Amino acid sequence: MTMETNTTEEQILEAAKKVFRAKGMQGARMQEIADEAGINKALLHYYFRNKEKLFMAVFADAFLQIMPNMDQIFSSERSIEEKISVFIEAYINMLAPYPDLPIFILSEARRDPTILIEVLEKSGVKPVSITEFILQEMDKGNLIRMNPSHMMVNIVSLCIFPFLARPLLETVILKKQGVDPKEFYNVRLEEVKTFVLRAVIPNYSES
Repeated sequence: MTMETNTTEEQILEAAKKVFRAKGMQGARMQEIADEAGINKALLHYYFRNKEKLFMAVFADAFLQIMPNMDQIFSSERSIEEKISVFIEAYINMLAPYPDLPIFILSEARRDPTILIEVLEKSGVKPVSITEFILQEMDKGNLIRMNPSHMMVNIVSLCIFPFLARPLLETVILKKQGVDPKEFYNVRLEEVKTFVLRAVIPNYSES
């Protein structure tokens, strides 16, 4: 593949990201994406035969951007406290540059849940493996016993909610309190880590 081909494809994907994130799969039009990319529609179809294939490329890229490498984190030699802290840091730090991605991903996954399953399979993220890891740590006494699915949902929800609720949070709450959003999100990272560790680690004490 030539450099020109790479550049054109990247140009198309960047344009598609803007259009899909603004209008979703159903609202986007291939002509609009071609116009945004500065190319003709025939060239767009040369690279991506239909809107569905282009959308899947954009959706997969968006999903991988906000998913930390969970297998790498949880299979490391770190302590369980460190693994959870690193996961939370990675998740929030990956979301911070792309605050609109969670809404885009959840909206499209709700429209068609099969796309999320397909992307999960291709990405190598294995929810079953994570569940098994949590159960093993509970058996060792390193985690408070609870439903592992609820544990993961609780952790991810604490990380993702401020980004989903950003318009409300920044305009209604932070602005009225005179709080700088950037500072809030920096503090939020540490708050989430402390809150989660207190909730899941037996006899947790801050060092």
